[in-house]
Amino acid sequence: MTHKARVSPGLLLFILALATTASAEWNEKVLYSFQGGTDGSIPAGGVIFDKAGNLYGLTIYGGSTACPPGWCGTFYQLSPPPQKGGNWTETVLYVFKGHNQNDGSSPSGGLIADDAGNFYGVTGYGGSGPCVLFGTATGCGTVFELSPPAQKGGAWTETVLYNFHGGNDGDLPTGPLVFDKVGNLYGATEFGGGKGATCDVFYGGNCGTAFELSPPKTKGGKWTENVLHSFAGIASGKQYGDGAVPNGGLLLDSKGAIYGTTYIGGDNCPHNSGQGCGTVFEVRPTSGKGGAWTENILHRFEISEDEANPAAGMTFDGKGYLYGTTAGTVFRLAPPPMKSGHWKETILHTFNQDEYDPKGTLIFDASDNLYGTAEYGSNGTRYGSVFKLRARNISEGPWNLGVLYGFAGSPDGAYPAAALIFNKHGSLFSTTQGGGTGTSCSGYCGTVFEVWP
Repeated sequence: MTHKARVSPGLLLFILALATTASAEWNEKVLYSFQGGTDGSIPAGGVIFDKAGNLYGLTIYGGSTACPPGWCGTFYQLSPPPQKGGNWTETVLYVFKGHNQNDGSSPSGGLIADDAGNFYGVTGYGGSGPCVLFGTATGCGTVFELSPPAQKGGAWTETVLYNFHGGNDGDLPTGPLVFDKVGNLYGATEFGGGKGATCDVFYGGNCGTAFELSPPKTKGGKWTENVLHSFAGIASGKQYGDGAVPNGGLLLDSKGAIYGTTYIGGDNCPHNSGQGCGTVFEVRPTSGKGGAWTENILHRFEISEDEANPAAGMTFDGKGYLYGTTAGTVFRLAPPPMKSGHWKETILHTFNQDEYDPKGTLIFDASDNLYGTAEYGSNGTRYGSVFKLRARNISEGPWNLGVLYGFAGSPDGAYPAAALIFNKHGSLFSTTQGGGTGTSCSGYCGTVFEVWP
């Protein structure tokens, strides 16, 4: 059982050819190859560091087979070697138990952490909700917290903070989550929400939500979910409409507004058979505590102008500009000069077939260069790549892209689809969906990797 396949038929026919600026290739090392059994398989999102230099992440599958109709998924730690050049050590800290035990299963997206060392994330399935897939009760997904043991070497504790029920509250949450300043969590569900009926024929349901999860006022109480916006998609016979099927990785600004992307909806561009090419949206709180939130579509993608189907969240720079990717481009949205104006899109780079289909949120370095991963490619980047976009003034034309590393497939990684993260030495870390040495998975089981100059 996997999450909804995001396929854009014929997309490559629309991708504009543009020469890629060559760059000196970085070094790469596979830190861990998942074997597809109790250790986990197919990483869910990227990895994050703790203060001691350990890496933490999730796998969609593996751990246990007690979650029909598939594996349950894991929460794992990778510990660095005591000596330089040694092997990293994986430890499975928690195995999800699935719907039958009112726990989550199949984590989706990555993790976030609080200052106390607790980790938070979502599972696409599991929990106590009534959702059914292939005739089997699977649950509708959860939001969870993982807390470290009181004493070193003890067991981690998982707490389900919220069980989705597949109705107006949402279904199939996708991560990662994000905290605000007072401890509320924000995220998205791909389906549910009560609006729109044609977003996905296979899964059914509605077109997704952006939600807030507020902590209890007293310790041990229940977290409270508030649906901030239910996406409606494009009404039958209409050219334009709301976004649909939001991606995870929402972004907060200093005023509490939320920004994100939807994979479909917006403009009924021709290749999507009525589903739409995707949007960038803002959901902003109204004045007054407990008031309604208002959605504003900042941009509707069009296949003829800026490609389509953004599959990752957005990134702010220090000037209020938003940066993101579609299947074939890297783009920037400039805020309007006046409050009621329109955001202006600029294409910073158009991918060619040497690398395309980025899935992870972009990150900046200290010099405002952008870094990301492309899931696919051809020739030297057939199995995906890590790339860098060198910052330049918009008036100077497109940004220069350099491929830092092209994955080679097993025993190397293959098909990176998560955000990168820097360590203090300037190395980049993330995961691949395939490759590695584990042979029990179709296309191999995935890896955690490091690249450095």
